[in-house]
Order: sequence, then C-alpha cells, then structure tokens
Amino acid sequence: MSKGFTADDVGAQTGRRFLVTGANAGLGFEVTRVLAARGAQVVLACRDAGKAEAAMHRIRADLPAVDLSFQPLDLADLDQVKDAARAVLAGPRIDVLVNNAGVMIPPKTLTKQGFELQFGVNHLGTFAFTGLVHPHVDDRIVVTGSIAHKGGEIDFSDLSASRSYHKWPRYQASKLANLLFMFELDRRLGAAGRATQAIGCHPGVALTELTRHLPLPLRAMTPLAGPFFNSAAQGAWPTLQAATGAHVQGGDYLGPQGLGEISGRSGPARATRTARDPKLARELWERSVELSGVDPGL
Repeated sequence: MSKGFTADDVGAQTGRRFLVTGANAGLGFEVTRVLAARGAQVVLACRDAGKAEAAMHRIRADLPAVDLSFQPLDLADLDQVKDAARAVLAGPRIDVLVNNAGVMIPPKTLTKQGFELQFGVNHLGTFAFTGLVHPHVDDRIVVTGSIAHKGGEIDFSDLSASRSYHKWPRYQASKLANLLFMFELDRRLGAAGRATQAIGCHPGVALTELTRHLPLPLRAMTPLAGPFFNSAAQGAWPTLQAATGAHVQGGDYLGPQGLGEISGRSGPARATRTARDPKLARELWERSVELSGVDPGL
C-alpha cells in the first residue's frame, strides 16, 4: 500500500513545460524548485517582477542549469490577465498549468474591476486566465483549493462585499469557488473531447506567507505550531502530485493524508457535496463568464 506522495516521487520532467502562478514564494516557489530540479521548463507567472527574479536567482544558486522564465501576471486586474494570456498563447505550448496564486484573509480590498479581492484573485482571475490559455495546455490544469472550502458559501448578490465583509467567510467562499470551477472545468474538457484534464489539490495547513494577514498574536504563535503543520515544501506535495503524478485522473482532488488533512504526505482528499454540486458549478461558471468577460468556449 502506498504511504503517500512526496517530492521524492516526482519523476523526470525533462522536455515538459509548466506555468506556475504565484511562483515566487511559498508553495509556488517550492513547486517551481522541484519541477526545475527534475528538468522541467518552468514559467513563473507572478505579479512582482523583482520577486520573481529573486526567486529564480535563489533556485539557480543551487541549480545553475535550470530553465526558468518570467511572465507578468496580476490576477487582481482582469485587463492584465488578458494581456498575460495573449503573451502565453504567443509562446510555446504548455504541458501543465498550475493555478497556485492566491490571497488569504486580507483587509477589505477590491480588485481593479471592483470585486472583493479574495473572490477576485482566487477565483475570478484564475477562471479568466485559465479560460483564455486552456487551449494551449496539453496535459493538466491544476487548481489549488483549501480545507477552508468546507464551510464556504457563495453570495452571488454581493461579490463586491458592498453590504458586508468578513474576511474568513469570504476566503472560504473563494476556495469553494476554486473547487466548483475545477470539477466543472474537468467535466467540460471531457465533454469537448479534450485530453487535457483538470485536477484539484490543497496544501493542508502550510506555514507560508499567506499567513501574513493573520492577527499579530496568531502570527507570533505560528512557529510554535510548526511541528503540527506542513512546511511550505511539504504543503507543495499535493500540487506536485496533481501536476506530475502518474496515476492521477481528471477530477481528482488531492491533499495531505494526516489527521484532518492538515499535514502529511499527499493522496486523495475529500471535497464537500456542495463543492461537487454540478448545478451550483454551472451557475458559478455562467456568472464568471459574465463578470470576467472571458468565455472559455467549453
């Protein structure tokens, strides 16, 4: 019986091209580092050019021969998302798109187009970018969820948070949206006869810079909780399995195998009945097309 997937299980990726959003820090950095070490070409799709360059420098310090490049991508601005997608479509084809970038429980903030930041970045920007570049992706599209989706509810009547803003429920809603999108995307890819598959994953509870918006007392306690949670490198294991695992199927959802899916090696994870609701997924898809101005054509 398998004991679960880790970075050691990632095979050679020579000749394969990956695009990783939010690749300059946290889980995205660890995913990029492992893929590059296995011979992959990796495009770091990031908002901040300086941070992307610093991340590439850190990887090259240990692995001088890796094939890394930078693609500007700001998921909080749908106009820039469309520019980035055009640049990607003009370049070489991609084997795997890893949708990793996200924000977690910030103060109330709006995207350039006026959507609540967590819904706007975590879901709508991801939906738009994927919707535009998916014809250029040959193998897999990975979407990063969270155990937080289990309490999520999407208020379609207040996506800009104009009536109320409670940051944790908004985060939960955005991660529920990620899984609804992943399952619906995989259904539609299959119905269109595409070989490309959509796969979901979550990192459990990983100590990354996503925790920067936690209240100060909780941030101060996170190092003490380290033995009970995943490091960023460990939290990247489900993403690596989703992106490279030999036995992964479209519509699979992967996460840590420890108690409560909080930490441990990667394997099958549990998505709620709500996350798997095809009617809700279709509604979200249709609203996302309307809000983003992007129709994936599936």
